[in-house]
Amino acid sequence: MNIKRLITALSLMFTLGLIGLGGLMLWLAPQVKAFYEQPLQVSEASYLVPQGSHIGRLARDFENRGWVERADVLRYWYRFRGQAAQIRAGEFAMVEGDTVDSLLQRIVNGDVVQHPVTVVEGQRFSDFRKALAKAEGLEQKTASWSDAEIMTALGAEGEHPEGQFFPDTYFYTRGASDLSILKQSYQRLQQTLNKEWEERDEGLPIKTPYEALILASIIEKETGLASERPEIAGVFVRRLRKGMKLQTDPTIIYGMGDRYDGNIRRRDIREATPYNTYVIKGLPPTPIALPGAAAIHATLHPKDGDALYFVATGDGGHYFSATLEEHNRAVRKYQLKR
Repeated sequence: MNIKRLITALSLMFTLGLIGLGGLMLWLAPQVKAFYEQPLQVSEASYLVPQGSHIGRLARDFENRGWVERADVLRYWYRFRGQAAQIRAGEFAMVEGDTVDSLLQRIVNGDVVQHPVTVVEGQRFSDFRKALAKAEGLEQKTASWSDAEIMTALGAEGEHPEGQFFPDTYFYTRGASDLSILKQSYQRLQQTLNKEWEERDEGLPIKTPYEALILASIIEKETGLASERPEIAGVFVRRLRKGMKLQTDPTIIYGMGDRYDGNIRRRDIREATPYNTYVIKGLPPTPIALPGAAAIHATLHPKDGDALYFVATGDGGHYFSATLEEHNRAVRKYQLKR
């Protein structure tokens, strides 16, 4: 007798009361175990279990998909194992070599798929929103909201969103909302900033945590080298102390907005925007990007020295100078020749 006929016969005996559930499953255990450990033939990357699902519903779905021959036997099997009431809702990965049993064990254990969404250090808040909009399976609750509406929902009404979110990779389950990730990112930034502010060096020309965040965003945009951040922070701190303009190109770019095409021209350097630190003294009114923890730390722990200028060397780093004369020589060497 093949397993299908055996299962049918014994299921009928159970239905007629000739044997109990325990007896039925003890009799079937070796055959059922072997059958449910056969690899599944599937093409989907994941299996979705809706809210309110139970073993009966899954068993019927498995039967409809051709994964099992008898839904009732699968239901009896998991009741016998004491797992019928442990079905979890969510999205579960389908992996190569999966069996009915391995898939159901992930469902019972609640091993749901975790989707990543990443915001990179130095990106803008608008980039963060674009990443969230493209995230698979994420509820787009804030898609039609303005930046101001998002900040209000986060309990920060009237605050500018730039720089207020911690760049990192965040994981979510299918059906989570973009607002939940924004809230997590916002809270992490505040926690990081407040902790660094409490441990800051003494005597800095930075009056508030928000000013530190603004300067950190500029430092983040000026270099991708972690080793340079404290030194660049030192240059900016010394310039602020001396009342010198920061004269940093990323602030020009941010002030230009969508007009920036990859080039900074003489007229752009002279343009009086609220962010152009070649024109204004001190810090711009808001951050210009999303700074990471390293940039915030460097801002509040700048490197000592006498450098007041720096210029990109073309290899990802910078040459630092203490005098304008030395700086001009470095510009001719590293910039004008290129």
